[in-house]
Amino acid sequence: MRSLILVSVLILSSCFYSYETGIRPINVSDPVAHDSDDPAIWIDSATPGNSLILGTDKSSDGALYVYDIQGNEIPGLTISGLDTPNNVDVEYGLDPSGFDYDIAVVTERGRQQLRIYSLPDMTTIDNGGIPMFLGESNRNCMGIALYKRPGDGVIFAVVSRNGGPSGSYLWQYRFDVDGAGIVTAAHVRSFGLFSDRSQIESVAVDDELGFIYYSDELAGVRKYHADPDHPDADEQLSLIGLRDFSRESEGISIYDLGDGTGYIIVSDQKANSFNIYPREGTTADGNHHPLIKRVDVQAEDSDGNEIGSTTVFPLYAGGLFVAMSTDSTFHYYAWDQIANDPGETLRSLSD
Repeated sequence: MRSLILVSVLILSSCFYSYETGIRPINVSDPVAHDSDDPAIWIDSATPGNSLILGTDKSSDGALYVYDIQGNEIPGLTISGLDTPNNVDVEYGLDPSGFDYDIAVVTERGRQQLRIYSLPDMTTIDNGGIPMFLGESNRNCMGIALYKRPGDGVIFAVVSRNGGPSGSYLWQYRFDVDGAGIVTAAHVRSFGLFSDRSQIESVAVDDELGFIYYSDELAGVRKYHADPDHPDADEQLSLIGLRDFSRESEGISIYDLGDGTGYIIVSDQKANSFNIYPREGTTADGNHHPLIKRVDVQAEDSDGNEIGSTTVFPLYAGGLFVAMSTDSTFHYYAWDQIANDPGETLRSLSD
Protein backbone atom coordinates (compact mmCIF):
# COMPACT_ATOMS: atom_id res chain seq x y z
CA MET A 1 0.00 0.00 0.00
CA ARG A 2 2.82 2.46 0.85
CA SER A 3 4.42 1.99 -2.58
CA LEU A 4 1.05 2.68 -4.25
CA ILE A 5 0.69 5.89 -2.24
CA LEU A 6 4.22 6.97 -3.17
CA VAL A 7 3.59 6.35 -6.87
CA SER A 8 0.30 8.25 -6.72
CA VAL A 9 1.93 11.23 -5.03
CA LEU A 10 4.80 11.29 -7.51
CA ILE A 11 2.38 11.19 -10.46
CA LEU A 12 0.31 13.97 -8.93
CA SER A 13 3.42 16.07 -8.33
CA SER A 14 4.50 15.71 -11.95
CA CYS A 15 1.21 17.26 -13.06
CA PHE A 16 2.06 20.54 -11.38
CA TYR A 17 5.87 20.78 -11.39
CA SER A 18 7.97 20.60 -14.54
CA TYR A 19 11.47 20.07 -13.17
CA GLU A 20 14.03 18.53 -15.49
CA THR A 21 16.88 17.10 -13.44
CA GLY A 22 17.57 15.84 -9.94
CA ILE A 23 15.52 13.87 -7.45
CA ARG A 24 11.81 14.70 -7.70
CA PRO A 25 10.18 15.72 -4.39
CA ILE A 26 7.45 13.49 -3.02
CA ASN A 27 5.53 16.60 -1.91
CA VAL A 28 5.91 20.35 -2.42
CA SER A 29 4.52 22.76 0.15
CA ASP A 30 1.97 25.45 -0.43
CA PRO A 31 3.91 28.57 -1.44
CA VAL A 32 4.78 31.40 0.91
CA ALA A 33 3.75 34.90 -0.04
CA HIS A 34 7.23 36.24 -0.79
CA ASP A 35 10.57 34.47 -0.27
CA SER A 36 10.93 30.99 1.24
CA ASP A 37 14.18 30.63 3.15
CA ASP A 38 14.62 28.04 5.91
CA PRO A 39 12.68 25.00 7.23
CA ALA A 40 12.53 23.15 10.55
CA ILE A 41 10.74 19.95 11.57
CA TRP A 42 8.83 19.29 14.79
CA ILE A 43 8.09 15.59 15.33
CA ASP A 44 5.04 14.68 17.39
CA SER A 45 6.30 11.50 19.02
CA ALA A 46 2.82 10.53 20.26
CA THR A 47 1.05 11.08 16.92
CA PRO A 48 3.64 11.35 14.13
CA GLY A 49 0.99 12.22 11.58
CA ASN A 50 0.46 15.51 13.45
CA SER A 51 4.10 16.54 13.08
CA LEU A 52 4.77 20.04 11.78
CA ILE A 53 7.10 21.57 9.21
CA LEU A 54 7.90 25.24 9.75
CA GLY A 55 9.28 27.55 7.08
CA THR A 56 10.28 31.20 6.99
CA ASP A 57 9.03 33.77 4.49
CA LYS A 58 11.96 36.20 4.45
CA SER A 59 10.32 39.55 3.72
CA SER A 60 9.69 42.82 5.55
CA ASP A 61 6.08 41.62 5.48
CA GLY A 62 7.17 38.12 6.42
CA ALA A 63 5.84 35.14 8.28
CA LEU A 64 6.65 31.80 9.85
CA TYR A 65 4.57 29.29 7.92
CA VAL A 66 3.36 26.06 9.49
CA TYR A 67 2.67 23.02 7.30
CA ASP A 68 1.53 19.44 7.77
CA ILE A 69 3.66 16.50 6.61
CA GLN A 70 2.16 16.66 3.12
CA GLY A 71 2.98 20.35 2.62
CA ASN A 72 -0.42 21.87 3.32
CA GLU A 73 -0.42 25.13 5.26
CA ILE A 74 -2.29 24.66 8.54
CA PRO A 75 -4.93 27.36 9.06
CA GLY A 76 -4.50 29.34 12.25
CA LEU A 77 -0.91 28.33 13.03
CA THR A 78 1.15 30.47 10.63
CA ILE A 79 2.67 33.51 12.38
CA SER A 80 2.39 36.69 10.29
CA GLY A 81 3.63 40.24 10.85
CA LEU A 82 7.32 39.35 11.17
CA ASP A 83 9.99 41.67 9.75
CA THR A 84 12.38 39.56 7.65
CA PRO A 85 12.27 36.26 9.53
CA ASN A 86 15.45 34.57 8.38
CA ASN A 87 16.06 31.11 9.87
CA VAL A 88 14.17 28.81 12.23
CA ASP A 89 15.07 25.87 14.46
CA VAL A 90 13.24 23.52 16.84
CA GLU A 91 14.21 22.02 20.19
CA TYR A 92 12.43 19.67 22.58
CA GLY A 93 11.81 19.93 26.31
CA LEU A 94 12.71 23.42 27.54
CA ASP A 95 12.07 22.52 31.18
CA PRO A 96 13.53 24.83 33.81
CA SER A 97 11.23 26.42 36.40
CA GLY A 98 8.59 23.69 36.03
CA PHE A 99 7.58 24.56 32.46
CA ASP A 100 7.89 21.97 29.71
CA TYR A 101 7.97 23.45 26.22
CA ASP A 102 8.99 22.24 22.82
CA ILE A 103 10.01 25.44 21.07
CA ALA A 104 10.46 27.01 17.65
CA VAL A 105 12.93 29.91 17.52
CA VAL A 106 13.13 32.39 14.62
CA THR A 107 15.67 35.09 13.85
CA GLU A 108 13.68 38.23 13.05
CA ARG A 109 16.40 40.09 11.19
CA GLY A 110 14.45 43.31 10.55
CA ARG A 111 13.96 43.83 14.28
CA GLN A 112 17.33 42.34 15.31
CA GLN A 113 15.79 39.84 17.72
CA LEU A 114 14.73 36.26 18.35
CA ARG A 115 11.07 35.22 18.40
CA ILE A 116 10.15 32.10 20.41
CA TYR A 117 6.98 30.01 20.13
CA SER A 118 5.78 26.96 22.02
CA LEU A 119 4.94 23.87 19.99
CA PRO A 120 2.59 22.68 18.64
CA ASP A 121 0.22 25.56 19.46
CA MET A 122 2.59 28.34 18.24
CA THR A 123 1.96 30.51 21.30
CA THR A 124 4.37 33.42 21.77
CA ILE A 125 6.55 32.95 24.88
CA ASP A 126 9.21 35.66 24.45
CA ASN A 127 7.49 38.83 25.73
CA GLY A 128 7.65 40.38 22.26
CA GLY A 129 11.17 39.35 21.28
CA ILE A 130 14.72 38.98 22.60
CA PRO A 131 17.30 41.52 21.27
CA MET A 132 20.45 40.07 19.70
CA PHE A 133 24.09 41.24 19.50
CA LEU A 134 23.62 44.13 21.90
CA GLY A 135 26.46 46.64 21.72
CA GLU A 136 27.58 45.48 18.26
CA SER A 137 27.55 47.61 15.10
CA ASN A 138 26.00 44.74 13.12
CA ARG A 139 22.99 43.22 14.88
CA ASN A 140 21.21 41.75 11.85
CA CYS A 141 20.68 38.17 13.05
CA MET A 142 20.33 35.48 10.39
CA GLY A 143 21.12 31.86 11.26
CA ILE A 144 19.84 30.00 14.32
CA ALA A 145 20.63 26.57 15.76
CA LEU A 146 19.50 25.23 19.13
CA TYR A 147 21.59 23.00 21.39
CA LYS A 148 20.26 20.99 24.34
CA ARG A 149 23.17 20.02 26.57
CA PRO A 150 22.81 16.33 27.47
CA GLY A 151 24.23 16.65 30.98
CA ASP A 152 21.73 19.15 32.41
CA GLY A 153 19.12 19.76 29.70
CA VAL A 154 19.95 23.47 29.37
CA ILE A 155 19.06 24.85 25.93
CA PHE A 156 21.31 27.29 24.09
CA ALA A 157 20.85 29.27 20.87
CA VAL A 158 23.74 29.79 18.45
CA VAL A 159 23.06 32.86 16.30
CA SER A 160 24.83 34.18 13.21
CA ARG A 161 24.50 37.53 11.47
CA ASN A 162 25.12 39.05 8.04
CA GLY A 163 28.50 40.47 9.02
CA GLY A 164 30.93 40.29 11.89
CA PRO A 165 34.54 39.93 13.02
CA SER A 166 36.54 36.73 12.70
CA GLY A 167 36.81 35.04 16.07
CA SER A 168 33.49 36.34 17.42
CA TYR A 169 31.14 36.27 14.44
CA LEU A 170 28.61 34.00 16.18
CA TRP A 171 27.08 34.52 19.61
CA GLN A 172 25.72 31.83 21.90
CA TYR A 173 22.87 32.42 24.37
CA ARG A 174 21.53 30.36 27.28
CA PHE A 175 17.74 30.14 27.58
CA ASP A 176 15.93 30.40 30.90
CA VAL A 177 12.23 30.60 31.79
CA ASP A 178 10.87 33.08 34.32
CA GLY A 179 8.03 32.48 36.76
CA ALA A 180 5.43 33.49 34.18
CA GLY A 181 6.70 31.00 31.61
CA ILE A 182 8.46 33.62 29.47
CA VAL A 183 11.78 32.67 27.87
CA THR A 184 14.80 34.92 28.47
CA ALA A 185 18.30 34.66 27.03
CA ALA A 186 21.77 35.42 28.40
CA HIS A 187 24.86 35.86 26.20
CA VAL A 188 27.47 33.25 27.18
CA ARG A 189 29.97 33.10 24.32
CA SER A 190 31.22 34.86 21.18
CA PHE A 191 33.21 32.66 18.81
CA GLY A 192 33.70 31.56 15.24
CA LEU A 193 36.39 32.11 12.62
CA PHE A 194 35.33 33.86 9.43
CA SER A 195 37.13 34.02 6.08
CA ASP A 196 35.91 37.60 5.48
CA ARG A 197 34.32 36.40 2.23
CA SER A 198 30.54 36.51 1.75
CA GLN A 199 28.83 35.83 5.14
CA ILE A 200 27.76 33.20 7.68
CA GLU A 201 24.09 32.26 7.70
CA SER A 202 23.51 28.53 8.11
CA VAL A 203 24.21 26.90 11.48
CA ALA A 204 23.42 23.38 12.74
CA VAL A 205 24.03 21.59 16.04
CA ASP A 206 24.51 17.89 16.74
CA ASP A 207 23.06 17.61 20.26
CA GLU A 208 24.17 14.05 20.93
CA LEU A 209 27.78 14.43 19.82
CA GLY A 210 28.02 18.04 20.98
CA PHE A 211 29.21 19.87 17.85
CA ILE A 212 28.29 23.07 16.03
CA TYR A 213 28.65 23.31 12.25
CA TYR A 214 28.32 26.54 10.31
CA SER A 215 28.78 27.54 6.68
CA ASP A 216 31.48 30.13 6.07
CA GLU A 217 29.95 30.32 2.65
CA LEU A 218 32.99 30.70 0.39
CA ALA A 219 35.39 28.75 2.60
CA GLY A 220 33.57 25.62 3.78
CA VAL A 221 31.85 24.30 6.90
CA ARG A 222 33.51 25.02 10.25
CA LYS A 223 33.13 22.78 13.30
CA TYR A 224 33.29 23.73 17.01
CA HIS A 225 32.27 22.26 20.36
CA ALA A 226 28.65 23.13 21.20
CA ASP A 227 29.10 23.33 24.99
CA PRO A 228 30.27 26.87 25.85
CA ASP A 229 31.92 25.44 28.99
CA HIS A 230 34.08 22.95 27.08
CA PRO A 231 37.79 23.67 27.73
CA ASP A 232 38.39 23.88 23.97
CA ALA A 233 35.17 25.77 23.19
CA ASP A 234 36.96 28.43 21.13
CA GLU A 235 39.10 26.01 19.12
CA GLN A 236 38.07 25.22 15.55
CA LEU A 237 37.98 21.43 15.19
CA SER A 238 37.62 21.11 11.44
CA LEU A 239 37.06 22.92 8.15
CA ILE A 240 34.90 20.65 6.01
CA GLY A 241 34.41 20.71 2.24
CA LEU A 242 37.13 23.22 1.44
CA ARG A 243 36.99 22.52 -2.32
CA ASP A 244 33.74 20.56 -2.53
CA PHE A 245 31.29 23.30 -3.53
CA SER A 246 30.63 24.93 -6.88
CA ARG A 247 30.41 28.30 -5.14
CA GLU A 248 28.72 28.51 -1.72
CA SER A 249 28.23 26.04 1.11
CA GLU A 250 24.86 26.80 2.64
CA GLY A 251 22.13 24.96 4.58
CA ILE A 252 23.24 22.19 6.97
CA SER A 253 21.30 19.34 8.59
CA ILE A 254 22.31 16.30 10.63
CA TYR A 255 20.99 12.81 9.84
CA ASP A 256 21.19 10.84 13.09
CA LEU A 257 21.25 7.04 12.87
CA GLY A 258 20.98 6.81 16.66
CA ASP A 259 24.33 5.16 17.39
CA GLY A 260 26.66 8.10 17.06
CA THR A 261 26.82 7.67 13.29
CA GLY A 262 24.97 9.35 10.45
CA TYR A 263 25.55 12.11 7.96
CA ILE A 264 26.10 15.85 7.64
CA ILE A 265 24.10 17.17 4.68
CA VAL A 266 25.17 20.52 3.20
CA SER A 267 23.58 22.47 0.35
CA ASP A 268 25.71 23.32 -2.67
CA GLN A 269 23.34 26.17 -3.37
CA LYS A 270 24.24 27.22 -6.91
CA ALA A 271 24.50 23.61 -8.09
CA ASN A 272 21.01 22.61 -6.85
CA SER A 273 22.62 19.71 -5.04
CA PHE A 274 23.63 18.45 -1.61
CA ASN A 275 26.96 17.14 -0.35
CA ILE A 276 26.96 14.33 2.20
CA TYR A 277 29.70 13.79 4.81
CA PRO A 278 30.10 11.20 7.60
CA ARG A 279 28.76 12.55 10.89
CA GLU A 280 31.23 10.50 12.97
CA GLY A 281 34.28 11.40 10.86
CA THR A 282 36.70 8.59 10.05
CA THR A 283 38.08 5.78 12.19
CA ALA A 284 41.43 7.56 12.34
CA ASP A 285 40.09 11.05 13.01
CA GLY A 286 36.63 11.96 14.27
CA ASN A 287 37.10 15.52 13.01
CA HIS A 288 37.92 14.47 9.45
CA HIS A 289 34.74 14.47 7.36
CA PRO A 290 35.48 13.42 3.76
CA LEU A 291 32.90 13.88 1.04
CA ILE A 292 30.84 10.71 0.51
CA LYS A 293 28.35 11.69 -2.15
CA ARG A 294 26.77 14.50 -4.19
CA VAL A 295 23.06 14.35 -4.92
CA ASP A 296 21.14 16.63 -7.31
CA VAL A 297 17.62 17.69 -6.30
CA GLN A 298 14.86 19.71 -7.91
CA ALA A 299 14.75 22.29 -5.12
CA GLU A 300 16.12 25.44 -6.73
CA ASP A 301 19.00 27.47 -5.27
CA SER A 302 18.41 25.90 -1.85
CA ASP A 303 20.11 27.53 1.15
CA GLY A 304 18.08 25.95 3.97
CA ASN A 305 17.24 22.34 4.82
CA GLU A 306 16.30 20.02 7.67
CA ILE A 307 15.90 16.28 8.17
CA GLY A 308 13.78 14.25 10.54
CA SER A 309 15.98 11.23 11.23
CA THR A 310 13.12 8.82 11.80
CA THR A 311 10.93 6.37 9.94
CA VAL A 312 7.71 7.59 11.59
CA PHE A 313 6.46 9.17 8.35
CA PRO A 314 5.05 6.45 6.05
CA LEU A 315 5.48 8.55 2.92
CA TYR A 316 9.13 9.31 3.64
CA ALA A 317 11.07 6.07 3.90
CA GLY A 318 14.13 6.47 6.09
CA GLY A 319 13.18 9.97 7.25
CA LEU A 320 11.83 13.27 5.97
CA PHE A 321 14.26 15.71 4.29
CA VAL A 322 12.92 19.23 3.63
CA ALA A 323 14.72 21.75 1.43
CA MET A 324 13.69 25.30 0.61
CA SER A 325 13.38 26.24 -3.04
CA THR A 326 13.45 29.72 -4.54
CA ASP A 327 10.08 29.14 -6.20
CA SER A 328 8.64 30.16 -2.77
CA THR A 329 8.10 26.57 -1.65
CA PHE A 330 9.66 23.82 0.46
CA HIS A 331 10.37 20.43 -1.12
CA TYR A 332 9.80 17.19 0.82
CA TYR A 333 12.01 14.18 0.06
CA ALA A 334 12.45 10.73 1.59
CA TRP A 335 15.93 9.94 2.91
CA ASP A 336 15.88 6.70 0.92
CA GLN A 337 15.57 8.74 -2.29
CA ILE A 338 18.83 10.48 -1.40
CA ALA A 339 20.63 7.39 -0.13
CA ASN A 340 19.66 5.28 -3.15
CA ASP A 341 20.23 7.90 -5.82
CA PRO A 342 23.41 7.02 -7.75
CA GLY A 343 24.45 10.69 -7.79
CA GLU A 344 28.21 11.07 -7.63
CA THR A 345 29.15 8.49 -5.00
CA LEU A 346 32.66 8.58 -3.62
CA ARG A 347 32.14 5.86 -1.02
CA SER A 348 29.20 3.81 0.24
CA LEU A 349 26.66 5.39 2.57
CA SER A 350 26.84 2.15 4.54
CA ASP A 351 30.60 2.42 5.19
